[in-house]
Amino acid sequence: MSLVPPSLTLGNRFATELPELSVPWQAQKAPEPRLLLLNEPLSAELGLDPAWLRSPDGNRLLVGELLPPDATPVAQGYAGHQFGGFVPRLGDGRALLLGEVRNTDGQLLDLHLKGSGRTPFARGGDGLAAVGPMLREYVISEAMHALGIPTTRALAVVATGATVRRESLLPGAVLARVASSHLRVGSFQYARASGDLALLRRLADLAISRHHPAAAGADRPALALFEAVVAAQADLVAQWMLVGFVHGVMNTDNMTISGETIDYGPCAFLDAFDPATVFSSIDETGRYAYGNQPVVAQWNLARLAEALLPLLDDDEEQAIPIAVEALNGFSERYDTAWSTGMRAKLGLPAAADDVVAPLVEELLGLLHAGHVDHTSAFRSLSSAARGDTEPARSLFLDLAAIDSWLARWREVGPDADAMDRVNPVYVPRNHLVEQALTAGTEGDLAPVERLLEVLARPFDQRPGLEAYAEPAPEHFGAYRTFCGT
Repeated sequence: MSLVPPSLTLGNRFATELPELSVPWQAQKAPEPRLLLLNEPLSAELGLDPAWLRSPDGNRLLVGELLPPDATPVAQGYAGHQFGGFVPRLGDGRALLLGEVRNTDGQLLDLHLKGSGRTPFARGGDGLAAVGPMLREYVISEAMHALGIPTTRALAVVATGATVRRESLLPGAVLARVASSHLRVGSFQYARASGDLALLRRLADLAISRHHPAAAGADRPALALFEAVVAAQADLVAQWMLVGFVHGVMNTDNMTISGETIDYGPCAFLDAFDPATVFSSIDETGRYAYGNQPVVAQWNLARLAEALLPLLDDDEEQAIPIAVEALNGFSERYDTAWSTGMRAKLGLPAAADDVVAPLVEELLGLLHAGHVDHTSAFRSLSSAARGDTEPARSLFLDLAAIDSWLARWREVGPDADAMDRVNPVYVPRNHLVEQALTAGTEGDLAPVERLLEVLARPFDQRPGLEAYAEPAPEHFGAYRTFCGT
């Protein structure tokens, strides 16, 4: 008889407290589930035995087939603005919330599947996922975690033994991931569109309880919740910008209430610095370009504010200025987070604003004009701070301009050791990610495993890993990513 370990329980708080926002559902049976990647440190944090997860029964858990008897898997419903257009009913078209688990610190977390088959929210999709995109989410989300950026985490990728039809036939896979929750701006949009004020209030109460408990004691808990989400998202997007991360599909259904990065579809890291950089094949207008991300985040938060208006004041006309004032706090919070982060990247945490701001503006201009690699440029500055300017100079075309900048910056006394703690050597280089995903799709997981090993320590420069720190070769060309559906 096949049983899950007695210690494994999956809570059903979301399913029982918000049944209007979910549909009970079961994962599609995987013909031949086979583990490809397992995040053993994360499994240990969840109190799950890695050896059992590697077993046939463990594989069945990771594709949603073998669950504890009290589990209530559901497909979550939510709405969303997709590239600016509102879709009132999106939801988990190919995903399932298996339930909630507590980690060893007592924190409640969602255990969630992606690629587990069609649900009532599938809208014509097949509900499946291919190996490559699921490996991508595993690699990028774990890289973000290692960089210290709030994110969902990948627990495992399991090959299903099924074939997925995209532009070609591809091997299928399921991703098991963990998040503080999967509550999104789109969850609130869905509840608001239902016209059920009690549902909207219950959703807000659950979000407060799980993510922003201090809001419960505020005079206006819903306003305090909104302010907390604004702050969390401002901090998050600032961190994206500082490392050169481009999400690629910042629809409102991809913005969490927790402030974690979610859904790694058409995402990538900058090579050459350019605010207009777009990696998504479907972002034809550049709406979600690298430089637009702060503006888009605030726009998305305005949609959350609209959904919360009935909870901010009984009189909507009175609620609007309350929401606008809270929303306006995004810019100041973002600017502070970004400026503080940029000071750290330049090793000048205590320098005066009128000294740092011109240095930052000029450096970004030089990076853009010279098509300089973002990650390499900032990491090379610590060598310049120690007296060796050649690694930095060699990246720029305008040597007179960078020499002048370096001289003025060094006069301020940058802290090279502090810079090395915030400027990564290794990020998921797009060409290396593609090489690893191609190999993984063909059955060779060694390049993915090696890449994960390197990215787990992004700030520690190690001999023999020079290829992982280099920009893409010129023949790599313009990079485009796809959502995987």
